[in-house]
Amino acid sequence: MADLSVNIGDLQMKNPVMTASGTFGYGEEFSDFIDIARIGGIIVKGTTLHKREGNPYPRMAETPSGMLNAVGLQNKGVDYFVEHIYPRIKDIKTNMIVNVSGSAIEDYVKTAEIIDELDKIPAIELNISCPNVKQGGMAFGVSAKGAAEVVKAVRSAYKKTLIVKLSPNVTDITEIARAVEESGADSVSLINTLLGMAIDAERRRPILSTITGGMSGAAVKPIALRMVWQVSKAVNIPVIGLGGIMNWKDAVEFILAGASAIQIGTANFIDPTVAIKVEDGINNYLDRYGYKSIKEIIGALEV
Repeated sequence: MADLSVNIGDLQMKNPVMTASGTFGYGEEFSDFIDIARIGGIIVKGTTLHKREGNPYPRMAETPSGMLNAVGLQNKGVDYFVEHIYPRIKDIKTNMIVNVSGSAIEDYVKTAEIIDELDKIPAIELNISCPNVKQGGMAFGVSAKGAAEVVKAVRSAYKKTLIVKLSPNVTDITEIARAVEESGADSVSLINTLLGMAIDAERRRPILSTITGGMSGAAVKPIALRMVWQVSKAVNIPVIGLGGIMNWKDAVEFILAGASAIQIGTANFIDPTVAIKVEDGINNYLDRYGYKSIKEIIGALEV
């Protein structure tokens, strides 16, 4: 059996398989199906400073080889997480990571400060695809300046591993990646969902209440793979790849493209055991080709 361990900043993971925020609940929901302690890292659903009700229904729609979602970061706020969720998940024997969202820099900073106090949460993933209400609703992550500002502010307040999740809805993702690296990010994860929409032709109306939503699933993989490859060559911090990973082969492709770890998202809705299958598949691949460690194939794409 090969050595599957990887490091993301100071974060030590037993294997490179992670679950994406918003697709795996708080981890405990999947414990009836798999041994969740086998997963390298579980990124819990998006957490904000204050309670959010999310968007009106309908807020999910199937698309060819994928799905659209406009859930709207529904959660009960960071204080509820600390008081009610954290005690339930803190002893799960893997890296429990909180995805942090906000609509103002101050919200991000305060949420990160609160989570920094939790001993059993070794990292946060910063979602900079959120709309900056002080800048007319433009997402923090669509400009290098906006991305740098929020990351720099959170970095000053948060002392543990800081992963920044990048939006693909930009002209040059490498520019954003370099900006967040320079501002103190320990790692970048990409891609977040692509902006899309669905229409009900019979009713002549959008299917989602918000008209547009985030597209994920197998259809986005080629775009995600390209962006991971580009970013891995542009930065010196670890890259976490996600977007359309449905099986072990997809995961290996992302690792070859330069990802030190991967996240599984939409596939969890189809098969709740997929994370373990991907871990086993990566190990079998390494054994088959005689590799002793996962590190030997990170960025090993021959071009």
